[in-house]
Amino acid sequence: MLNALEVVTTVIVGVMVGVEFCVAFVMGPILNALPGDSGQLGHAHGGRMLGAVMPFWYIGSLVLVGIWAFAGWDHQGTGIVVTAGALLILSVVMSLLLLVPINNRNKTWTVDNRPSDWKQQLNRWERLHYIRVAVIIAAFALLVTALT
Repeated sequence: MLNALEVVTTVIVGVMVGVEFCVAFVMGPILNALPGDSGQLGHAHGGRMLGAVMPFWYIGSLVLVGIWAFAGWDHQGTGIVVTAGALLILSVVMSLLLLVPINNRNKTWTVDNRPSDWKQQLNRWERLHYIRVAVIIAAFALLVTALT
């Protein structure tokens, strides 16, 4: 049963990493290259869409890692799993304190009501998102390492 939990947890975290990697390195550049207001409107729509799903995914991943660490406490590699969990906690804290406030503003913006510094705010979100992606990639790599 522990093996199934390990695999399911690793897959769920891995898919989350893939989505966030895609947001950073595929969707962001695509949206930023669109003409006129289209990019900002795309960012707002993406913020609404992913903003509804990602909290459950991040917290669910963290809960699964916690269960894995607890269930496998006496197994080899638990320290690695706990470290991965700590990185996921860091990603949640970063999200709540730094990224979500920007996203919550951005997802309500239209061409008519966005602030004059909207580009700077989106650029800040993207820089912080790159850091968050690095953190969750590290957590995923640790989970994969714990499987071996």
